[in-house]
Amino acid sequence: MSYCDDILAKSRALHLDECEIASIQKNITTVRITDSEIVEVKQNQDESVAIRIIDKKRIISGRSSTNEKNFLEKILETRQFTKPKDFWKTLPYPSKITPINKTHDPRLENISGSSAVDIANEMINSSIHKDIIRISGSLNIVSEKFHLMNTNGVDCSDESTFISATINTDSDTGGLPVSGIGASCARTLDGFSAHRVGSDALEMCTSSIGPKKIEPESYDIIFEPFAFGELLAFVFSANFNLKTYSEKRSCFSDKLGECVSDENFTLIDDPHSPDGIGSKSFDDEGTATTPQSLIKSGILSGLYSDSFEAFKNETSSSGNAVRLGSPMGRQAQPLPTPLPHNIKVVNGDFTKEEIIKDTKKGILVGRLWYTYPVNPEQGDFSCTARSGIKIIENGKICPGGSVRIVHNLKTLLKNISSIANDPKNILQWGSIPSITPTVKVGKIRVSPL
Repeated sequence: MSYCDDILAKSRALHLDECEIASIQKNITTVRITDSEIVEVKQNQDESVAIRIIDKKRIISGRSSTNEKNFLEKILETRQFTKPKDFWKTLPYPSKITPINKTHDPRLENISGSSAVDIANEMINSSIHKDIIRISGSLNIVSEKFHLMNTNGVDCSDESTFISATINTDSDTGGLPVSGIGASCARTLDGFSAHRVGSDALEMCTSSIGPKKIEPESYDIIFEPFAFGELLAFVFSANFNLKTYSEKRSCFSDKLGECVSDENFTLIDDPHSPDGIGSKSFDDEGTATTPQSLIKSGILSGLYSDSFEAFKNETSSSGNAVRLGSPMGRQAQPLPTPLPHNIKVVNGDFTKEEIIKDTKKGILVGRLWYTYPVNPEQGDFSCTARSGIKIIENGKICPGGSVRIVHNLKTLLKNISSIANDPKNILQWGSIPSITPTVKVGKIRVSPL
């Protein structure tokens, strides 16, 4: 009998109401780049198990990094200190699961350290230029086997692979320091381009040399995917959490069914996107996933939740229980958290070039830093644009200096004017994945740094 089967058998023998066990085997290869050379190659393996027990409405849990003996008994020692959650209903039962394409690649699962070094060297070589003085970055390759079982008959397993890389480039040509970034993430080797990571960082950096100061006033701002993905992860996403919404901490609270954005803007959570970093056929408590609208043609149309928050609000889980792992994938956390899988902007009809050409007075932003909510209940946020900044005047562009943006999410959504057709997988460090094209927003005031 396997360790997971043994835990479930013990829970039944002890007449516990419900038991859930999540186990994961994870292999991580990391290559770090500093001062234009590889400085570290690391390969780690992790195997861990998490248990959640529900007994007489009391929820208790624990995590172990090994197949620890008497693990269940140790968790149960804390039962007397836990108060019942009277709203709790039940762990999920088995349901029909839709397979997702391009979420596992045997080449990534079996990749060697030397092959990872070859990928990292290609990233470095494609970012070398006479005006670039420093190259840094990292490459992460993850393969994992996730298994989830509960006493209601759920028995789900998933094999996943991930690859993610970033190159940062710096230049002091022209007297003022400028930088660039290239990034790519995918679930398969075919969906990843090492050369593109380096060449994007090179192009952003060298095209930013000799920046002009940007005057403090309002502009149309064109957010490229890496920049808008940061807004989705750190500003947008929490507002669609059922917990945040019901506790009146979302800037959209009490707005369900109302218009909250330009009618041409649609935002979804898409766990079935092929090659999506967060794509999965079942969530991390065994509920089948399904794409759902958060904003549909401008209307606030959906919220996401796990079972705990859903039962607390007298509804059903949306299939968004997540045990978020680092640097990618899952982790054997004792309790899941409600999160989007892939928060995704639906493509528009324009190319980025067409949007730039149509802009009379604007700023093109390639990367954001220090993005965070300032007053989440009202939707206020702050961020800094420091890389890939271009001034646009009558469709023509030139390098621009760094600026700070202090703005409001509700206002931003109402002023979206163009959406491009150039979507990219975006994964900010330590955050949720997104899929987004370039997005243009009008009437944003900036302050030069």
